[in-house]
Amino acid sequence: MANSSAESSLPPATLPMRWAPAWVIACVAAWPAPGIAEALLSLGALVTVGTLLWRRFTGDGRTLLSVPAWALTCTLFLAYWLPQLVSAVDADDPGRAWGRVAAGLRYLPFMWLVATAVATDARRRVTFTGLGVVVALWVGDALVQALAGSSPLFWSMDQVKWLASGHGLCSAAEAAQADRLSGVFGPCNLKFGQVLASLTPFALFAAAARWGRWGWLLVAVPTGVVIVLAGSRASWITYALVLLFSGWRLLGRKGMALVLLSGVLGAALLAGLSTQVRERVARTTLALTGDAAGMDAALSGRGQIWSAALCMVRAHPLNGVGAREFRNAFPQCDPAHGQYAAWGAGPALHAHQLVLEILAETGVLGLLLWLAGAAMAWRAWRYAGEEARARARPATLALAVTVFPFNTHLAFYSAFWGGATLLLAALFVGALLAYPPPPAAGGDQSRW
Repeated sequence: MANSSAESSLPPATLPMRWAPAWVIACVAAWPAPGIAEALLSLGALVTVGTLLWRRFTGDGRTLLSVPAWALTCTLFLAYWLPQLVSAVDADDPGRAWGRVAAGLRYLPFMWLVATAVATDARRRVTFTGLGVVVALWVGDALVQALAGSSPLFWSMDQVKWLASGHGLCSAAEAAQADRLSGVFGPCNLKFGQVLASLTPFALFAAAARWGRWGWLLVAVPTGVVIVLAGSRASWITYALVLLFSGWRLLGRKGMALVLLSGVLGAALLAGLSTQVRERVARTTLALTGDAAGMDAALSGRGQIWSAALCMVRAHPLNGVGAREFRNAFPQCDPAHGQYAAWGAGPALHAHQLVLEILAETGVLGLLLWLAGAAMAWRAWRYAGEEARARARPATLALAVTVFPFNTHLAFYSAFWGGATLLLAALFVGALLAYPPPPAAGGDQSRW
């Protein structure tokens, strides 16, 4: 006998917003052009709100998401946005703080859009495959840059910028100061390694599903080369986690150990061939000196930044100094004020570590809200069936390695990395709590 309550959760024959997968892929592909990416995010949020209002007005009963997906999407959004709201209460610049709080509201309908893009099997295949293709294109482009000295994709974007405004995307000085492979993001936006590492699960899982372990290896090796050359040590940790958790079931314990050993040997070989990689490895070994100065040098000044973050936590324990106000509060908490900093002139822009960023900018209240959101996400994963976990595994791994707390990070309350993190969160929710596939005609529907 059919389970009528479960039948009601099945998707309608024609789910609205069929353009959602293409929009999500376009948003990610546009990340190297922040202005365009922000415009796509905001426009997508507005169109989603308009679609919901129109369907409400016309009495269209078709639903975009399952009820659990609606609930968890809103919960994760609030876990991110409410700390920003709380931190704005006593901000030094109320106008700017409340403006950021208001602007953050656009993330909720955008998350609905992203979750809708993976709400069915067909949409999920298109979205995840499209993201894997974006990763493959970026890796191929970066390999060309490593061999020829220039990224074709960034060069094309730069030429368009010259034609439109008479100047390039990066100045000559910024290009000269670049100390790593920059890929499509360019020498004045050195986020490439960390962004690529966070997105690699989509390419690795797609390759493994299509070609098995050899497909996984075919993608993993060139991607690893690019990430090592991109020079961000945080991205090395992120990618190592991706390899470990995506390859464990596929290769087994011995195979995974062999891959990780080969990765270490390959990184050592690249350090011998690349001056930039060799310098970063040498800087990392300074941590072995055992003194505070060596550790801070190995961390590129992170110790100084983290000490300042702890100072902010002590000064504003309840709700922090305000989201994105780290740079303004830094001079008062800088333990080496007036001395040369490893990152150059000016204050540190953010805490470079997720937990310290949340505590410093949004206080204990903010951290508790983040932990509540993480607990709800973990609960949803824990109680999901194996089929749901399998379809959500690429997005789950991408989100998990992005927020892995024992690493250094980009600024989660910045427009770019905040939007990227919430996009991954929405992909996780939409895939895990997606509509189940419809049962075969005339078959037993009780399992739904």
